Amino acid sequence: MRLMVSGGGTGGHIYPALAVINELKRQDPDAEVLYVGSHRGIESTIVPDLGIPFEAMTIQGFKRSLSLENFKTVYLFLKSVHQSKKLVRSFKPDVVLGTGGYVSGAVLYAAAKQHVPTVIHEQNSVVGMTNKFLSRYVDKIAINFEDARAQFPADKVVMTGNPRAQEVANIESHFSMTAFDLKDDVPTIMVVGGSQGALKLNKVMVESLPELAKKDYQVVFVTGPKRYDDVMSQVKQMASADNISIQSYINNMPEVLPKLAGVVGRSGATTLAELTALGVPSILIPSPYVTADHQTKNAMSLVNANAALMIKEADLTSQTLVSAMDELMTDDSKRAAMAAAAKKLGKPKAATEMLALLKEVSQS
Repeated sequence: MRLMVSGGGTGGHIYPALAVINELKRQDPDAEVLYVGSHRGIESTIVPDLGIPFEAMTIQGFKRSLSLENFKTVYLFLKSVHQSKKLVRSFKPDVVLGTGGYVSGAVLYAAAKQHVPTVIHEQNSVVGMTNKFLSRYVDKIAINFEDARAQFPADKVVMTGNPRAQEVANIESHFSMTAFDLKDDVPTIMVVGGSQGALKLNKVMVESLPELAKKDYQVVFVTGPKRYDDVMSQVKQMASADNISIQSYINNMPEVLPKLAGVVGRSGATTLAELTALGVPSILIPSPYVTADHQTKNAMSLVNANAALMIKEADLTSQTLVSAMDELMTDDSKRAAMAAAAKKLGKPKAATEMLALLKEVSQS
């Protein structure tokens, strides 16, 4: 099989694509893959570092207000479509997969116009602008949330889940909480605001530490690397607590997650795919800084299934946070029920299902 993949800008677009590539290589070691991303996206370093053939393009998104930059955006898009057509002709893919980001718009449009089989994957409950544009051209549309189904042509939609879930579900973790100077036999909850941390969540956590230090459960507080020093300067006056560990960043999160009793964090699609694949109950604080408030809609899919609690960032205080953590961590039966509900939502075979869809489309 010859697979061309395009997705860029954020981890939410890149990691599902990489999960599909890994599953393809597992099933067919001789398969050929070409990843097309943008020069400025994090995929330009992540993908080549994994030894995956990579082509980069210069592209940017539209400004939502009137701006001369939008003329440049149109020019770069048309230029990228031209480049993409040349790449498609030279690589000769059996099928092209797009996982979101502006670059995938040019690549998938070019492939569809050359009658190459195409599939896009929508991670979120609210459809992104690029995938909305591509939906009229591609052959099939894979979704992760049922809420996205009605936003696409009905005959093209297939529920696969997020391929990232399968990678996490298959990890055999030997992680020990002693790496955080904590105990393995005490229920532990992690508080994390994404890879860079979240300013308000960090502030509220600092305010909450004296109260959390009194709890029977353990807390791992991940600040984000750029905010670690600031947080530590604020907490240095406090007496150290045996049940709290403050970390700047965790680079082996898939190994740590299965050992947690709960997670407090954002509700990006990749995060929720990981939590549901493993059956980890959560307290979700959707980012208010995303398009169409899609993280709130993502979170509600878990809340409505009794798999998570939710606090809006506007309502986030030390009192609301500690209260929610207590609700989750001091009631073993509630936590077990939420874990089971989360697991029920999980798609631990999502990468396999996505690959099956790609093969079906390539042969039709």
